[in-house]
Amino acid sequence: MIRLLTVSFAALLCIQSASAADKYVSLFDGESLKGWDGNKRFWSVRDGAITGQTTKDNPTKGNTFIIWKGGKVADFDLKLKFRIVGGNSGIQYRSKVAKNKKWVVRGYQADFEAGTKYIGILYEEGGRGILALRGTKVVIQSTGKKKVVGKTTNDKEFLATLKKEKWNDYQVTAKGNHLVQKINGYTTVDVTDNQKSRRAMSGILALQLHAGPPMLVQFKDVKIRHFKKSKK
Repeated sequence: MIRLLTVSFAALLCIQSASAADKYVSLFDGESLKGWDGNKRFWSVRDGAITGQTTKDNPTKGNTFIIWKGGKVADFDLKLKFRIVGGNSGIQYRSKVAKNKKWVVRGYQADFEAGTKYIGILYEEGGRGILALRGTKVVIQSTGKKKVVGKTTNDKEFLATLKKEKWNDYQVTAKGNHLVQKINGYTTVDVTDNQKSRRAMSGILALQLHAGPPMLVQFKDVKIRHFKKSKK
């Protein structure tokens, strides 16, 4: 009887642990930048959203980022809503802060913009550049060569879902060396990164405000769930 209770208790703990791992956790309280670090000249909370803005009188000389201070992420599923007016932005993941530079981040970026050319691509900020164009399934070989092995979505159908200057959904899933990005439910890229010397298996999260013409970008409903880290 005692052994049966022990086994049952252990099974219950496993179920609870699995449930906790599958639970989404909010990274933004909707009211303040608590847990985030960015240049206050550009970042604030407005209308319940993390807001980055540049103006003609208040430009940024280079790309600047607001960084989540909750630690590194490895295997995870991230969901958020974004809105952009002008310019270019992105979600940095498994990234790192540039050496001797505050609020400058390097690494994987789930890209988006006010236009339609780059939205949804996978870009490596300060690194290998464009890793996958929108609508492609890509394998990055150990040498760094990129091979398109398939298509992920119908581009015309995807573009029709975009709500210009309004809220859209972004989802980023990373498991081992497999990276998937979705916007409004459409898979924009599916990437397997086999270049061990350059890929990142863990790192920080950050949000980008791009240098250039005046722009506004907002993020809300930012939440993440963590998976058990893959050994691959």
